[in-house]
Amino acid sequence: MPAPVIETVGMIAKPRSEHAARILPDLVDWLTARGVKLRLDENTASYAGRNGALPRDEVPQGAQLVVVLGGDGTLLSAARAIGGRDIPLFAVNLGGLGFLTAITVDEIYPQLERVLLGDFHIGRRRMLHCEWWRDEHLLAAHEALNDMVLTKAEIARMIDLEVNVDSNFVCVYKADGLIVATPTGSTAYSLSAGGPIVLPSVAALAITPICPHMLTNRPVIVPDESVIVVISRDEDHTTYLTIDGQVGDLLKKGDRVICRRSEHSISLIRPPNMMFFDVLREKLKWGGR
Repeated sequence: MPAPVIETVGMIAKPRSEHAARILPDLVDWLTARGVKLRLDENTASYAGRNGALPRDEVPQGAQLVVVLGGDGTLLSAARAIGGRDIPLFAVNLGGLGFLTAITVDEIYPQLERVLLGDFHIGRRRMLHCEWWRDEHLLAAHEALNDMVLTKAEIARMIDLEVNVDSNFVCVYKADGLIVATPTGSTAYSLSAGGPIVLPSVAALAITPICPHMLTNRPVIVPDESVIVVISRDEDHTTYLTIDGQVGDLLKKGDRVICRRSEHSISLIRPPNMMFFDVLREKLKWGGR
């Protein structure tokens, strides 16, 4: 058996997943038998019955590959844990739709065998940098793989959001919310809100209103060099900021969220010969030939 090129692998698993609990003991044993050193998060270690669990943010340290078992939500969490490091992600789909987790359970061992020997194809996905400002104070900064979302925090009322692109006023959206999505995020919440599908290779960002009051308010595509500024014009604590559907805060009136292309990207290992349109046909049930 050839010696693996990849010697240290981090592993991140979806919490409370019976599927992951069934798969992981054998997978961990398989990797260990090949001399691979493992860095396991708490969920993975628990499923595999191993000691030495690490906080998720520490799993990528010193790893040459991170295996992610779950759905797209688990992958989004893993992308934040990577923290800008150039470490490829081997994402296995244990969820439902799974646009990003393209490797199936049946493919784990043959695909991983190739990857450990250095035979793999990388798809790079640019991230979005988001800053939350109040007056002249930076309150938080986040990196998003999918999107920045501003939504109403109260039942049955719309919010007012002023949008500017490169210091040019666009409009004030009166809507249930607004999404700024990367090409990767164009097939997530933005798609459900009527936004366009953007190929990962396209250098663009999508601005998608959620249920706008004016039916003429449509999604807009802007170059990813653009700086998008969204200002909350509603009362305090009626607008909620969410990053990748996982972290968020309540805004006050006048707060600004500034979005621009991140300096960071993530590297997804893709199955050989799988094209983006193959994923769309499979996940969206588009017609075949």
